[in-house]
Amino acid sequence: MRAARYDRYGPPEVLYEGTLPKPVAGPGQVLVRVHASSVNGGEFLGRTGKVRLVTGRSFPKGTGVDFAGEVAALGSPMSGLSVGDRVWGMLPRGSFGSAAEFVAVRPRQLALAPAGLDLVQAVALLAGGTTSITALRDKARLRAGERLLVRGASGGVGSVAVQLGRAYGAHVTALAGARNLDFVRDLGADEVFDYATTGPADLGPFDVVLDASAGTRLGAYRRLLAPGGRMVSITFDFGHMLSSLSYILASTVFGSRRVRFFSGNPDHRLLADLTRLVESGALRPVVDTVRPLAGIAEAHRAMEVGGVRGKHVIRIV
Repeated sequence: MRAARYDRYGPPEVLYEGTLPKPVAGPGQVLVRVHASSVNGGEFLGRTGKVRLVTGRSFPKGTGVDFAGEVAALGSPMSGLSVGDRVWGMLPRGSFGSAAEFVAVRPRQLALAPAGLDLVQAVALLAGGTTSITALRDKARLRAGERLLVRGASGGVGSVAVQLGRAYGAHVTALAGARNLDFVRDLGADEVFDYATTGPADLGPFDVVLDASAGTRLGAYRRLLAPGGRMVSITFDFGHMLSSLSYILASTVFGSRRVRFFSGNPDHRLLADLTRLVESGALRPVVDTVRPLAGIAEAHRAMEVGGVRGKHVIRIV
């Protein structure tokens, strides 16, 4: 089968469309024919070798963590799933390789895809949607009427977080690039500001701060929290990784006002929650570009340049 591969750590140019044996659904597994995958920030860490202690030194490697497609085969009979069902899901934490024609996963890694939504469009919601639900609902416990700041509001996570904050009844303030302000406002933000001209000193206070951007200046943004406020960061400063992680760990002394950080590992329940939110009309996919599998390197390069609106999607079928 066709799959995105790379034979060494490096820049986007190391990625190519290669081939490998089609997986088989073992007992208790589901074989999914993938229609589309998207490009996510965690894949950059894998491809560049910044987490090689986890990813190892054996090659070639695959990329991609999310997928939307249809059930091609069942390794054993299971309730709730049939061949031909439209599904979406994510690989387990630390696994890559969904940018391929087929993936074999456990049922806990997927759920039925939202009815009536094109699968190529749908995949744009997966990583950002599960991350936003975990960050805002589970970690920050965002409540109706609270003030939410979303940093990096036009990206794959931020664009969903703005919509989710609105659905939860929060007053949403968004930081994005100048050319994306109207776009973010259209997603449901109550206030929008250009991050290049608006700093922490110009903002606040907030009940919840979500950093879906670069993980920089965490201290300055944490100081915007009102009493009882909560901050969640989904990333850290890769240019100063040690100091960034040290700050997150040290912030635990601030108790409820610490910087919460998590590594996502969505399961069936979370994916099903996302499906219901989409079907209710609370969330819609935001796709920057759709490229074929052969364009995987170009997609990575475009995301690294920045200024993205939503997600870069890789169409497999």
